[in-house]
Amino acid sequence: MDRYAVVGNPIEHSKSPLIHAMFAEQTGQQLEYGKLLAPLDNFIGSVRDFLREGRGVNVTVPFKEQAWALVDEHTPAAERAGAVNTIMRREDGSLLGDNTDGKGLVRDIQVNAGRSLKGLSVLLVGAGGAARGVIQPLLAAGPQHLCVINRTVSKAEELAALFVDQGPIAAAGLQWLVEPVDLIINATSASLAGELPPIPDSLIKPGHTWCYDMMYGAEETPFNRWASERGAARCIDGFGMLVEQAAEAFALWRGVRPDTAPVLAALRQA
Repeated sequence: MDRYAVVGNPIEHSKSPLIHAMFAEQTGQQLEYGKLLAPLDNFIGSVRDFLREGRGVNVTVPFKEQAWALVDEHTPAAERAGAVNTIMRREDGSLLGDNTDGKGLVRDIQVNAGRSLKGLSVLLVGAGGAARGVIQPLLAAGPQHLCVINRTVSKAEELAALFVDQGPIAAAGLQWLVEPVDLIINATSASLAGELPPIPDSLIKPGHTWCYDMMYGAEETPFNRWASERGAARCIDGFGMLVEQAAEAFALWRGVRPDTAPVLAALRQA
């Protein structure tokens, strides 16, 4: 039976085995999917050992950049992102690396939430790996403009410069912008620490601005709570993105894309 796994450190909390088990049942695919705890100092060895027999892995924190360096070939999405979250072992033994995070984010917003990104003013908070992984798919969706804001402005500027050929993108400091925007995406990990990125309240136009936190948890994230209290029209967490990016990985491995709606509904209910 074909074996797959999600690899990270820590990894015990991961929902990926449950998600892929539901995908497999829905599509009639025979596979095993587990968790792989990789030592912080031996990610590459752990993955190579698994992929001697295994067919693929999903990669989570903190190994996505190491995964990029490990694979033999990158998809265009992974090449742009500078990080890999999905590895497939091909028949000749070579490793293909993809990054499905951005596709998952865009699909969650446009399909699950029903909000087209075309023509919108979009603010992306943060300039780390999570932000870099989603910029190209965001720009491909046709926003009016995308602005990356970050505490260290030079990092935002460097990130924007990498994608200037992909669409209308700019950079700014966290407090530089005050006018409302259509959509704010939090790509920082502040919510995991119970904190907020220090951005102005005026960026939210009550009843109009949507807010999306790429983090998720059992409770509303601090970012989404802040947005809701300031009248945001819609607040969405990153759980849908998790399921959608997993579906993209499943499609790469198995050649069939599962229907994510019933899986997402079942997981949210649980």
